[in-house]
Amino acid sequence: MSKPQPKNPLHGKTLEHIVTSLVEHYGWHELGMHINIRCFNFDPSVKSSLKFLRKTPWARKKVEDLFIATQKNVDDDA
Repeated sequence: MSKPQPKNPLHGKTLEHIVTSLVEHYGWHELGMHINIRCFNFDPSVKSSLKFLRKTPWARKKVEDLFIATQKNVDDDA
């Protein structure tokens, strides 16, 4: 049984949810400007992004960090 992780902002969030949320917030173009990776800039899709991010830890870290920062900004604005 897994332990609760109240201080982990990614707990319970799938990579698909994270990417979809960022796309809804920024759009593909702006997301590609924030994180300059090919799957966001050339013929972007959630499916291709997930495939790349699951194999590329440094890119996944950047996406997760942007998601956390975006969530903090959204929470501060509310």
